[in-house]
Amino acid sequence: MSSTTELAELHELIGGLRRCVTSLRARYRDTPAMRRVMNDVERILNDVELLDIDAGELDLGRHVLKQPAEKIAIPDTQYDSEFWRDVDDEGVGGHSRS
Repeated sequence: MSSTTELAELHELIGGLRRCVTSLRARYRDTPAMRRVMNDVERILNDVELLDIDAGELDLGRHVLKQPAEKIAIPDTQYDSEFWRDVDDEGVGGHSRS
């Protein structure tokens, strides 16, 4: 079963839960216990919506093909000494300046 199908089924189940809780609220009115249950249903709905967002982002990241970076060849030959002329050796201290 795909995550899309599972999330759709979860949304249907939450819809059924909301209908049942609304029916119970009509019978038991606005008691502290019913307020707790209503809050729990809303929290579950919010959490599932966040899960939808996260799952969408994860699925998008999974299908993105990463192109390999272009490789740059670095020669093994020595660099020209002029290349390093005004460079300080980090941690060793600067070259003496005259």
